[in-house]
Amino acid sequence: MLVVLVRVLGGDESGGSGDSAAAEVEGTSTPGRADLPPLPVQVPPVTPEADASCPALMSALPLELTGEQSRPVQSDSPFAYAWGEPPVVLVCGVDRPAGLEPTSPLIQINGVQWFVDTGDPDVVVWTAVDRPVYVQVTVSADTDSAPVTALGPVVAGALPARPVQADG
Repeated sequence: MLVVLVRVLGGDESGGSGDSAAAEVEGTSTPGRADLPPLPVQVPPVTPEADASCPALMSALPLELTGEQSRPVQSDSPFAYAWGEPPVVLVCGVDRPAGLEPTSPLIQINGVQWFVDTGDPDVVVWTAVDRPVYVQVTVSADTDSAPVTALGPVVAGALPARPVQADG
């Protein structure tokens, strides 16, 4: 049985308003990081463009994504983040994806244009290609588009759209 205690603060006897503190609720918790070992993440060198754009995205990322808690990462960039096992890995400020051509098919999900690379049989690499920097989301090959669908509004809200730069 879950017991919730609420403390309501009223006015003081002199007619003043007293403290205006929020009610305290016990038995709830904020999601934290999963108890998983740090995940090594390969990242490109941080560019001035990444330094200018990525902090807004990183600060907006959720602690939980499609039911998986975030997990620590080990990388040479502050712009890498991961959730769960098998991991969903996001890296902000990656290089232009190999194979992105003006005629490449793109998938629009929640207002973000994604280039999808299925060349590795173990993973699918989704790259947002219509932002000031490229944002890469890597999922295991047996994971559907749910993480990318959930991250679309976060990417769209943190990074302004720009025309796709398919030719370098």
